[in-house]
Amino acid sequence: MTALQIAFYAPLKPVDHPIPSGDRQMARLILRALGATGPVEVASGLRVYDGAGDPTVQARLSAAAAAERDRLLSLYAAEPERRPALWLSYHVYYKAPDLIGPAIARALGIPYVVVEATRARKRLTGPWAAFAAAAEAAIEAAALVLCVSARDRQAVEAYGPPGQRVAMLPPFLDLPPAPEAREPTVTPRLLPRLLTVAMMRPGDKLASYRLLADALHLVAAQPWTLDIVGAGPAAAEVAALFAPFGPRVTLHGACPPDSLAGHYRTADLLVWPGLNEAFGMVYLEAQAQGVPVLAIDNAGTGTVIRDGVGGRLTGPAPQEFAAALAALLADPPALRALGRSARAHVEAHHALTAAADRLRGLLTGLVS
Repeated sequence: MTALQIAFYAPLKPVDHPIPSGDRQMARLILRALGATGPVEVASGLRVYDGAGDPTVQARLSAAAAAERDRLLSLYAAEPERRPALWLSYHVYYKAPDLIGPAIARALGIPYVVVEATRARKRLTGPWAAFAAAAEAAIEAAALVLCVSARDRQAVEAYGPPGQRVAMLPPFLDLPPAPEAREPTVTPRLLPRLLTVAMMRPGDKLASYRLLADALHLVAAQPWTLDIVGAGPAAAEVAALFAPFGPRVTLHGACPPDSLAGHYRTADLLVWPGLNEAFGMVYLEAQAQGVPVLAIDNAGTGTVIRDGVGGRLTGPAPQEFAAALAALLADPPALRALGRSARAHVEAHHALTAAADRLRGLLTGLVS
């Protein structure tokens, strides 16, 4: 079979966006996985995102998307060798609809695919009404929707048109080399190293930081230190939350990948509540380094964390999070065993190679 030429687009955050995030990282990983199927071209770098529900912003972005559609159709007509056989868009929802892909796919008569689609029909009224309608239309136009969580799949299947194919694509990452075994030393370390890696912004992220701080107050009598890696507009609020802990908590700001890997390698436990996380790449990154994780149990975190295998999931109250943390801190052998199972869990269920094989099978089936 001839290699499948694929056009890729990420309306929420382009792959070359300067601010690191799990969304940008996942987009880059999907690009790499798609490379196993055929040549891939990032069709557009236009960011279509309205975080405030501003009709003026939505109108401006809609006009920019229309111009981008015209540009691409002219390009494919002038350079037919760049004409895609399939269009794939990553992360489509009411704040970041795909205003380009469905029209291009329809004009070229090619399959349109969405990875990570979130249907929010309640947004069809209100300040995001126009963008929500566009997102719903894009998702309905997809020949195949690949969901990263069971929660999203339920909504896609509940409201999808007859005959639409829906499948799961679990979040994945390119595995780093396996970490060296962590053997107990003659003199055990008295201060277990906790690690948090997360952006600092208002909303669910700040709420997670607040829950974490509340939980740490409840285990203040136990030995631990915490390293926090992250930056963002809510950095001052985060710093204030953890200031009462003094030197036990160190704020490192944003870190490049090499430095971040070093933080993982020296951590004993990743602690991040993950309120309303879509899935959370940091959980996969930590487990891949043999670091167990602790998070709140929800549809997103449950996508990448299996309770008792590489991590623990708790209820949403600070007291529940604190109780689980206290139990892990009090049992170092169990904590080390959880770390060993973490790496095996990621290798078995969330490796780039497996995702590439799955994508190749699903996508070639659309055009064969």
